[in-house]
Amino acid sequence: MTFSIQGCQRPIRWAALGIIPLLLLGSPAFAHHPFGMGDSSQLTGWTGLVSGIGHPLLGPDHLLFLLAIAFIGLKRPVAWILPMLAIGLGGSLISQFVPLPDVVAPWAEALVSLSLVVEGLIALSVAPATWLLPLFGLHGFLLGSTIVGAEPTPLLAYFFGLLIGQGVLLTLVCSVSQTVISRLGEQGRRLGAGIWIGIGIAFAWVALID
Repeated sequence: MTFSIQGCQRPIRWAALGIIPLLLLGSPAFAHHPFGMGDSSQLTGWTGLVSGIGHPLLGPDHLLFLLAIAFIGLKRPVAWILPMLAIGLGGSLISQFVPLPDVVAPWAEALVSLSLVVEGLIALSVAPATWLLPLFGLHGFLLGSTIVGAEPTPLLAYFFGLLIGQGVLLTLVCSVSQTVISRLGEQGRRLGAGIWIGIGIAFAWVALID
């Protein structure tokens, strides 16, 4: 019987990704306010900009949501960048005028985490890729809701930071998407989708019992 190490490399790489959330759970980055934003009215333009850049990149649910774009199988992924950013920013703007309903608030983080499950379903071709757009709106709404009440200068700086942070990462992720999909193969994509679904369910469960 011959054992192929090379054939196991892909599953091992993907399985290793499952360790990342465990590390993040034990780190300060797991908090939804990675910069300790606290009272939004006390933010300055600089702290608003830095928070906007870092917030979606240090929150594990937001970060994994963006990274999944690399393997879910979008056709012409670069063409999706502007619509995704625009809808995400639109969600952030809406959050400044439409407060999160009290009934929904306890479930908000769980809903964001479940967006990883939807991405897994998209990768499995169970859900349409267009579902990504409302999910970006949801993420944008939650990211914007953390700065409600801020003065105009830090608010605009925060939104600009969101565009920078997410725009740079999405550009990188979309530019390597076809290469990632090609190297993973169909089996690797399915395994990755399963891992993302598992992570999303785990994050949602933690959000509900926290």
